[in-house]
Amino acid sequence: MMDYKSAIAKKLLQINAINLNYDEPFTWASGIKSPIYCDNRKSLSDPDARNLICRGFVERSSEFGPCDVIAGVATGGIAHGMLVADRLDLPFIYVRTSAKGHGLKNAVEGKLIPGQRVLVIEDLISTGGSSYQAIEALLEAGAGIAGMMAIFTYGFEESKRLFGDKNIQVSTLTDYDTLIRSARELSLIREDQIHGLMEWKNDPKAWRQ
Repeated sequence: MMDYKSAIAKKLLQINAINLNYDEPFTWASGIKSPIYCDNRKSLSDPDARNLICRGFVERSSEFGPCDVIAGVATGGIAHGMLVADRLDLPFIYVRTSAKGHGLKNAVEGKLIPGQRVLVIEDLISTGGSSYQAIEALLEAGAGIAGMMAIFTYGFEESKRLFGDKNIQVSTLTDYDTLIRSARELSLIREDQIHGLMEWKNDPKAWRQ
């Protein structure tokens, strides 16, 4: 099996879907100072990245056993989820983290039969809160959850605890530790920055406060 973790991390860096800036960190909406900014939507514009991610998802999907439906989390997981559903020849639905406020007020769009096993596709897992909201919406609609796959995770302990406590199997194509190693190999970061970059992952709220 191909080493998707390293290949995808390098590809995301090369197409600027993930940017690292240690000296001039980004500010997230939450106010957290971060040396990393992730926009995996850019991978959809690059055929090589798009196909690499899809192949990775398809191969890793076997870890979750038989499933009936692929669900993409709005909005970042919709396109990737649809590609995976097409490759696996499975029905596709998408799920919002909260129900829309008009029309039928659906959180889940598409045909879902109660009891069907759903494999959820997400683009990014950070704290895990919004990703789990999507899973809750599917559970409320009667789905059985096979698990969740995502392109990238920061690897925060908060998200690991959340999915562990809820007994949700999660698999990601690549992660923060792999990204830092890949950035080092591509000479995108300096040796003296690596310790600080790992400190951020361990306690992002306290980093540079």
